[in-house]
Amino acid sequence: MRRSNWLSAILAAAGAAHAQDAYRNEHVPPDPPQTRVHDMPYRDMAQMMGMDDRRRFSQVMLDRLEWQGGDESAFAWNAAAWYGGDIDKLRLEAEGERTADRTEESRTELAWDRIVTPWWSTRLGLRHDAGIGPSRDWAAFGLAGRAPGLVDIEAGLYLGEGGRSALRLTTERDFLLTQRLVLQPELELEAYGEPDPDKLLGSGLSNLKLGLRIRYEIRREFAPFVGIRWVGRFGGTEQLRRNAGLSGDEFLALAGIRAWF
Repeated sequence: MRRSNWLSAILAAAGAAHAQDAYRNEHVPPDPPQTRVHDMPYRDMAQMMGMDDRRRFSQVMLDRLEWQGGDESAFAWNAAAWYGGDIDKLRLEAEGERTADRTEESRTELAWDRIVTPWWSTRLGLRHDAGIGPSRDWAAFGLAGRAPGLVDIEAGLYLGEGGRSALRLTTERDFLLTQRLVLQPELELEAYGEPDPDKLLGSGLSNLKLGLRIRYEIRREFAPFVGIRWVGRFGGTEQLRRNAGLSGDEFLALAGIRAWF
């Protein structure tokens, strides 16, 4: 190796050694903590850290309080309330429709809701149906969550006395047209394992509801809306309703409010 190459290598090695010595002299590690957090009750620790994993929350959601205009005007409601923590909640739901002289249908559910994944929860509880005919009670098993594409889904399986069974599925999705104007399509279907003539319900697919609402959020907690809805009845359900002098398929105009607190 030439003399100049030897000289360059020696100077480079000397420079690296000097840099390491300078780092050791300049870098002074911090002293270890002089005190440790003492043992304390959970409530005091949560207050000190500003977080509480065990805190309980509640919400009341009036999803729809609406007027429905069709062959016969009706008043409809769909509301839910829950109380609990991040994992487990007690949930109450109520939905129904009433005309001027009778309650067409009414569903009330009380369920224990438990988160099983970041996007899905299971539900176990009881359901009570009123309205046309005698009331019915069911054991309820459900799944609720958000599917890819921001589609909200609720599915329920119900078992009642006398071997009755039912399936209910609802889906909806919010499309933000502006920061305050929201378009919401929805789909809801119900199916029954056995006919129930006293309730004007046949077996198989009983009814299908397709709706489209557009709401204006004056505040996030309060929004009036208008919309349209098609209700289709099928098979034995359609025939039983026609025999009772009631409509089968129908189109409805909608107007109402959505609120939560």
